[in-house]
Formats: sequence, structure tokens, C-alpha cells
Amino acid sequence: MSALTIEELPTLTTPALVVAFGWNDAGSAATHAAQFLVNRMQARRFASLDPEEFYNFSELRPQVRLREGLYREVIWPANEFFYSRSAIPQRSLVFGIGIEPHLRWKTYASTILELAQQCGVNLVITLGALLADVAYSRPVRVAGFSSDPALSAQLQLTPSRYEGPTGMVGVLNDACRRAGVASLSFWANVPHYISASPNPKAALALVGRLASFLNFTVDTTELRAAAADFDVKIARAVAENPEMASYVRQLEA
Repeated sequence: MSALTIEELPTLTTPALVVAFGWNDAGSAATHAAQFLVNRMQARRFASLDPEEFYNFSELRPQVRLREGLYREVIWPANEFFYSRSAIPQRSLVFGIGIEPHLRWKTYASTILELAQQCGVNLVITLGALLADVAYSRPVRVAGFSSDPALSAQLQLTPSRYEGPTGMVGVLNDACRRAGVASLSFWANVPHYISASPNPKAALALVGRLASFLNFTVDTTELRAAAADFDVKIARAVAENPEMASYVRQLEA
């Protein structure tokens, strides 16, 4: 029995699937960017994954919420999917926002590909964020990776030489390659010395890169204001720490 539940199967036009998970996600930048787009585009929830197969609930505990002051409801870890038909005239968008699973990674990736197949998705875009030695005061660098030669040539991407441990973003991109589905990954570089989450500046950079690639426009006024306020607060905190201020100056140089 599949862990995938599709409440309604929408009619979509050459859809792209944009996915963000909660581990390859420094400063929660990737999930924050995806959630911002879901909200801004008024995307409609249409599918979800049952968490029972994929999580160790003693590590990722469900939450209890009090409803109407009368009863307690258990909120389980969520992997939800949304669609928007209004963002781009020639292309629909499907968004997946989830949490990297503890268990059955191959099944998890194949279940997402099952959803993509049922929706007619011809392009999967994963969003991520990584900790890096970068200055908070500089524009956020967004790197792109793809195992698809046509996409790599179109975007003039430098092939990644990384070898080592990977996360669900890497697993899903590999599953796409094996299934013959074009895939692409955008990663924002987040200062490793800033623990604040979410990082709206990095999220804004991911939204901008995605919008540029897919050729759509979205009102980012709210996100830009949050990013500006974030910069002010970080600048204040850095100025109060001489050692940190010296380190940031070295990065800027």
C-alpha cells in the first residue's frame, strides 16, 4: 500500500515539481522559500505522505495542540504537496514541502516520483541551503547542480565534484536520473556563524533564482522587508562581538 494520498488529481500544464526538505536546509532557507511561494501563489494542497513509514517518532516527536480549548489533537510530521496553475501561463507548479525521512529513503524517493508521474511532471527542482564561509553582508550566492546535460549547458553549470555523505536532495536527484526525469538543484550559501532560523535573505535568493529560471514574477515585498530587517539585526549582533566582527571583515576581504 502506497504512503501517498492524493485528495484530488489536478489538471496541470507541463508542471514542474519544486521540493524542499528540512535537513538540506541551513537556516530553513529552502523550506521558507517554498512555503513563501505556496502562500504567495495561493497554491492548493492536494496530496500528502503518511509519515508512519518514514519516521522514528522517538527522534521526531509529534506535537499536541489544544483545539477550541476543549480537546488535544496530535499533529504528525507533514509532507504535503500543493499546486498552482496561475503562476506561469505555460507551466503549472507543484510544490512539495517535507522533512527528510529517517527510514526507507528509496521508498520515499520513489513515492515522490510516483506523485510526479501522476501529475505529469517533466522537471523536478530541489531547493537546499548549506553552511559556508561567506559574509552575511554580501549578496547570497546560489549554486546550481544538475545531472541533466541539457540543463547544465542551458544554465552553464559547473559539474559538482563533491563525493561523500548525501541527503534526501541527493537521493531524489539520483532517483530522477535513473527514472529519466530531468532534475535540477539550487543551493543557497548561508553563513555558518549565524544560527538564526529562518534566514529570509537566503530564502529570497532562492525565490529569485527559481523565478529567473522558470521565468515568472512574484511579489517579494514581504520577503525583502524581512531580509532587510534580518540584515540589520545580524549587523548589530556582529558589531557587539569584536572577534566576530574581525572574522566577518576577513570574509568580506
